[in-house]
Amino acid sequence: MSNPKNFPEHIYNLNKEFCQPVPSLVKTQQFINELMYFLFPIKSDRNRSLYEMKTKWSELKIHFRELLFPLQKELEKPVEELTTIFFQSIPAIHINLIKDAENFLNCDPAAYSTEEVILCYPGYYGIAVYRLAHELYKLKIPVIPRVITEYAHGKTGIDINPGATIGELFYIDHGTGIVIGETTIIGKCVKIYQGVTLGALSVAKHMANIKRHPTIEDNVIIYAGSTILGGKTVIGHDSIIGGNVWLTESVQPYSLVSHKPQTSIRDSFNFEEPINFVI
Repeated sequence: MSNPKNFPEHIYNLNKEFCQPVPSLVKTQQFINELMYFLFPIKSDRNRSLYEMKTKWSELKIHFRELLFPLQKELEKPVEELTTIFFQSIPAIHINLIKDAENFLNCDPAAYSTEEVILCYPGYYGIAVYRLAHELYKLKIPVIPRVITEYAHGKTGIDINPGATIGELFYIDHGTGIVIGETTIIGKCVKIYQGVTLGALSVAKHMANIKRHPTIEDNVIIYAGSTILGGKTVIGHDSIIGGNVWLTESVQPYSLVSHKPQTSIRDSFNFEEPINFVI
């Protein structure tokens, strides 16, 4: 577009003619906020009356239907049916989220109550939002699940693709810098620490439908900064992966995998400081 005067018209036409319909980004983020406040009133207003709770539940369904309407042509089921299925699944998800919060309390010596976990822990928030988005992903609802998990990513630094499959009692310590790819499978009672990547080796676009990310079996612990890549990579159950490990191949159950640092220690008396700091 060489003429800047026509540029607004160019953007207008591009938006009208070529962009596929999507729900409002702002309204989608508002929806997940309101849903989280409903599931955990302690985050907003724990003194809501039962009448207010019932009203909010109805409003959330209306809000969700409005998000789905722009996507109608891409949905495999009618908007009303998908809304019913999703909201019927929420009580079971809530049970798992309470178990996750109790697991955080058990795993972290610095946590003193489940209320503290729900209010303060970015790892818990990331998991909670993921579990709701994953339900939408299973219903093959486009765009919305990713918008929701990316919203959580922006708030926590934890990037969990809604397509990942994650078992019960998943624990994330601190969380910042964690990446969990779309086809990752994580078993029960897995713990991971900040900076862990469960990612894919480089694959061509036409291979997007194959399993590209690793499988982490039950009771595995993965310490900070470790990277595990590849769809055929399986971390056997009850294994411990030490910090800063790089893995692209499977390990057997009950393995202990560690990274040997190259740090050297010597006498500092004859060491000439290479940089002079002035503060």
